[in-house]
Amino acid sequence: MPLIRRKHATAKAYVHDWLEPDEPGGINFFSGTIIALVLISLFSLALETEASRADTMLDPAWLAPLQAINLAVVWIFAVEFALRFWSEGENPAHAGVMGRLRFLMQPVTIADVLAFLPELVAMVFFPEASIALFPALRALRLFRLFKLARYVPAFAIVGAAVRRAWAPLMAALCVAGAQLYIAAMMLYLIEGENKPEAFGSIARAMWWAVVTLTTVGYGDVYPETLWGRVAAGFVALAGVGIVALPTGILASSFAEEFRERHERAERAAAARRGAAE
Repeated sequence: MPLIRRKHATAKAYVHDWLEPDEPGGINFFSGTIIALVLISLFSLALETEASRADTMLDPAWLAPLQAINLAVVWIFAVEFALRFWSEGENPAHAGVMGRLRFLMQPVTIADVLAFLPELVAMVFFPEASIALFPALRALRLFRLFKLARYVPAFAIVGAAVRRAWAPLMAALCVAGAQLYIAAMMLYLIEGENKPEAFGSIARAMWWAVVTLTTVGYGDVYPETLWGRVAAGFVALAGVGIVALPTGILASSFAEEFRERHERAERAAAARRGAAE
């Protein structure tokens, strides 16, 4: 509920209203700031990896300011999480000790913690060891992308669409796995003796099957016999279906989810207009 609708809001309620969008899927000033910080931190990470190289195309003097930006972002995310944890009791689902535990076990909350806590602990308590662990700590910054799922409506729609289409997607994955195995076995039987280094076993032929069925086709492994090429042609054609099947499932689920959300928003708007009249 937006803060403006509270007549006697406590400090905890005030903070909670600031941390959450004014309406589901909405973006307020605070959430917009967090989104900007996530994008800035990921952009600075890309520049930081370039500035830290010996053959860098970027002035090494930029490394210190970029690291300072990341340090500031880490502390801001830490304060944001502390305020969120403190004020989350305003959400009835997360009130009390058990409610806070449910809040901490949410995937988005775990991603929030991993986005700042490992780097913060390393920089504050183990500054020398953090240099050796720097590549791993940089990789953990990718969890900041999951913070966007809390605020950007498009991420919520995509997540709901994937959950809606989970069963047909798993069925498509099973079909793809069967096609991969059959393709690898075919080329093993046909080309195994001619190119044992590439097709000498089903396990070795699996690499070719993966890159062919996914239509990547690196060209590092290929059949040489006539029948091998004929079989490869059928496998390549079947690869179109592997790509198209989950794409169609997700597109249909996404369109259905978007339509239902739009209809719910229209009904809610109509109800508000009716109540105002």
